[in-house]
Amino acid sequence: MIIYVVDIGVDFWVASRYFCQGQYSWSILILCFRGISSIITQIFSYEWFKNDWEGTDTGKQKLVFLVHLFHCGIFIRYWFALKYGCQVAFKQTSNRSASEVDPSNGIEKQAIDAVTDINMLRVFKTFLETTPQLFLQIYILMEHGKTHFYQYAAIMMSFCGISLTMVDYQISLRKSLPDKDEFHVLSKFTYLFYKLLTITSWILSISLITLLSVRISVILLIFLWIGGFTWTLKQHTTFCKSKKMEYLYRTVVGIILIFSFFNIKGRRTKVCISIYYATHTVVTLGILFVYMFWKPSIIKEIRFTIVSILTVLSLVLGIIFLVVYYSHFHPSTYCRPQAYSDEVDGVEGQKVRVKMGRFQNFLMQ
Repeated sequence: MIIYVVDIGVDFWVASRYFCQGQYSWSILILCFRGISSIITQIFSYEWFKNDWEGTDTGKQKLVFLVHLFHCGIFIRYWFALKYGCQVAFKQTSNRSASEVDPSNGIEKQAIDAVTDINMLRVFKTFLETTPQLFLQIYILMEHGKTHFYQYAAIMMSFCGISLTMVDYQISLRKSLPDKDEFHVLSKFTYLFYKLLTITSWILSISLITLLSVRISVILLIFLWIGGFTWTLKQHTTFCKSKKMEYLYRTVVGIILIFSFFNIKGRRTKVCISIYYATHTVVTLGILFVYMFWKPSIIKEIRFTIVSILTVLSLVLGIIFLVVYYSHFHPSTYCRPQAYSDEVDGVEGQKVRVKMGRFQNFLMQ
């Protein structure tokens, strides 16, 4: 919650600094990333509340709608996560009950689901706001060379936001799905560096092509989004209950796929992920070769040399961490292809229905 509030403050601070310097377009872009991300996350958050509370008091739903209308829905979710989490903590401290053994029972399942929903929204926010802002800040530094403290602050906040979201998401994934292995410390760091390094390399590559030509960069991003959106359509995702929300979800997935790969159907994706990062490697190397032949004068500049080395080094290290993660730390079992529920044996030997949650249809790799 603290990071969420500080991140909002940093965004408005950076935007105001650019505005005071007369850089109105950059200021507007930063606020647009913030605004679009907030609107989309509030829409998903409200829809999930509406689906979860279907058949309950309409007055409560209206109140939740008003809260989301003023872009404060995330705080309700943090409140429920804290509430359920405290109840579980005190319950387990005072009484070692069956809920400690079986996370699908009672209040512990509610606590896990509450945190899971928050981290899903954070994933959306990361790739709709944080990552584009990081790309913009790096581009500004590379374009003008002049650096200010608030620029470094924005970049640091972006990197911290991406890193924490990646790890927290995987922790929630392992806890919310009973057939996933526990996420150990070593696997956390391996996954963190795999995601962070590959995303860093890709953002630097896009920044380089944007320096060369903004038009080419925009065309490339649109082409990548169309490819991601088309692939999502072919996967026949069933994340949302309504068709409109499903298409919004697929649109967001297309944007996320521009920056990072994830498995949206819970299936084995060895071929898909190989093609994805092979394409990133080819495009990255292609951008560097274009610079060598199109603008050889820039190659002599020290900042281009530094950025090129960082781009290639982070790509190589990221792929190494990717191979290590998938070889040694990735869960060997996958979710059974059922929609939202599964049958498990109850304490008394009876069959009970257990809601698996939204992670059943949204599995980041």
